[in-house]
Amino acid sequence: MAQPEKSDSTQAREYHVIEVFIGNLLRVCVIATVAVVVFGAGVYMPSAYSLHPAYHKFMGEPAAFRSVGGILGAAFTGDGKAIVQAGLLLLILTPILRVTVSVFAFLYEKDYLYVVLTLIVLGILLFSLAGGA
Repeated sequence: MAQPEKSDSTQAREYHVIEVFIGNLLRVCVIATVAVVVFGAGVYMPSAYSLHPAYHKFMGEPAAFRSVGGILGAAFTGDGKAIVQAGLLLLILTPILRVTVSVFAFLYEKDYLYVVLTLIVLGILLFSLAGGA
């Protein structure tokens, strides 16, 4: 037996549920980012207060802070600077999650043109984060 077609109000409710989910996802990610960065700053600031930077000499980031694994590893040891950077990584992850959820939402809606376009956007985001060329 064939399934009945969805009414316009049912489709509108489904779209609204997806929009609310994406909005809540963005909200949670931004709040989590703020919480992680503020916590990291609270850990980092007392030790950084007594440091006197040498502005006449350029010092790059330590090797541990040049990769995601290094940042997360240092953050889990309690390094305040690494915790702040982990919060910024979470902020970078937010649009990637949003686009990924959109791919699944468009798949659910069977809107394959937007699935392809959203996958292209996701590919561009991931390519640019990987260092681009």
